[in-house]
Amino acid sequence: MTAAPARPRLVGLSRSDFAARLAEAIDVYVTAMGYPRSTARQRRSLWLEHSYRPGWRSVGWVDERDRLGGIGYGYWGGPGQWWFEEVRRGLLARRGHPDRVGTDWLTDYFELTELHVHPRAQGAGIGDALLRALARDAGRSRMLLSTPEYGSEPPGRAWRLYRRAGFRDVLREHLFTGDPRPFAVLGRELPLAPSAPGPAHPGHGPR
Repeated sequence: MTAAPARPRLVGLSRSDFAARLAEAIDVYVTAMGYPRSTARQRRSLWLEHSYRPGWRSVGWVDERDRLGGIGYGYWGGPGQWWFEEVRRGLLARRGHPDRVGTDWLTDYFELTELHVHPRAQGAGIGDALLRALARDAGRSRMLLSTPEYGSEPPGRAWRLYRRAGFRDVLREHLFTGDPRPFAVLGRELPLAPSAPGPAHPGHGPR
């Protein structure tokens, strides 16, 4: 008896699943972002280290051949983490209210660290599905992320996805240490509202 072909589907990734698919996941990231292949070497150890942080969760999208077409992960943010400290620095510089930083956005949040869809799978709402799967069991009251500014160009799929999902500006035109590109930090309270129709492909953030 011939087994029915597998269908494209969203899958939760355990830490061991994530490690086993790490080469695939980073290939999705590098291809989606248009980065040089040398970036993969730099990201491997960092992504594995992230998978041991409190609150870490990962989801993937696999096609009928069991190839990874989308990847997303994140964890609970907090003091001492590079991204937290970088964003805190930016908030202090822009707002000038250090007492508010600890009680504003940088408390009780899930950091959406990476969310990418391979070009062959873009336009099918996979980014939205990954985002909502991570938000559903984030274990925190809000979600934060960083994504490159779009400058004079029209907002890309990442921006359209995040705006549809209700993310608003936390910090704009922020320069992370070691990266010359300006980034936006976006956030919203959880849970997410019901999804709106429309395709999405996110890609963001230095880590």
